[in-house]
Amino acid sequence: METATTPRRVEHQQTDKGYVPVYTTAVVEQPWDTYTADDHATWSTLYQRQRELLDGRASKEFLHAQDEMGMSAHMIPRFDQLNEVLGAATGWTLVGVEGLLPELDFFDHLANRRFPVTWWIRRPDQIDYIAEPDMFHDLFGHVPLLMNPVFADYMAAYGRGGVKAHAIGPEALQHLTRLYWYTVEFGLINTDEGLRIYGAGIVSSKGESLYSLESAAPNRIGFDLERIMRTRYRIDTFQKTYFVIDSFEQLMQATAPDFTPIYAALEAKEHLPAGDVQDGDRVFQKGTGEGWEDGGDV
Repeated sequence: METATTPRRVEHQQTDKGYVPVYTTAVVEQPWDTYTADDHATWSTLYQRQRELLDGRASKEFLHAQDEMGMSAHMIPRFDQLNEVLGAATGWTLVGVEGLLPELDFFDHLANRRFPVTWWIRRPDQIDYIAEPDMFHDLFGHVPLLMNPVFADYMAAYGRGGVKAHAIGPEALQHLTRLYWYTVEFGLINTDEGLRIYGAGIVSSKGESLYSLESAAPNRIGFDLERIMRTRYRIDTFQKTYFVIDSFEQLMQATAPDFTPIYAALEAKEHLPAGDVQDGDRVFQKGTGEGWEDGGDV
């Protein structure tokens, strides 16, 4: 019999928006002993490929943090062992989940320094692409930077801001979601060695790791809080625009003010298409737009 804590794949249902996840709030123990040889082999393949690819592309903070956590290609990491290292470093804890969480539950976890990690890993035939976040995306992509004290504080502050935005209303929540998308998921950082990746959606993807830094198609624009909050994004293709921070301290400083007046000011301003370049943008590269598809911005 399945109980509330029995791990299972997140289910989907057909709607007018296609197949969407059925959200669940359950927190589960990582069923480490049930992982198959194929599961460990999938982790190993993805880990080795991405680490080789990220050398010279990912931020040094990300690579250093991943090494400090003790992750390796040998086998799927154990959440309990990672928690010992992570808790000692920044006070964060990994919690196993079945898939996507309702927004308020997700924010509450972050605000209390708990990071939800999907317990299951993609199938071997999904090595190059999977629509929903799996353990490789969450664990390889998101978790390492929680070892960085400044980024760890940013994530907790984001969670507290999410709880507040959820209470304010959907427009505030939409603006805050874009900040997460363009920083935590798809952010770039400017370093002395050039642009580097830190966003989890990029570092966990072979194709986007190459595209985000080396393609002439996308825009690369300097970080600006309100600009990001106005900018739509793509969930079905590589991004049309990447925003570039100068440091993780910049992110932390950006989340320090109360966003309530910012949300109010943004209500009178139009939403910007994902691929637009605006007057006043600090442009690292104006993209050619090659290969972009019309529509699809959210």
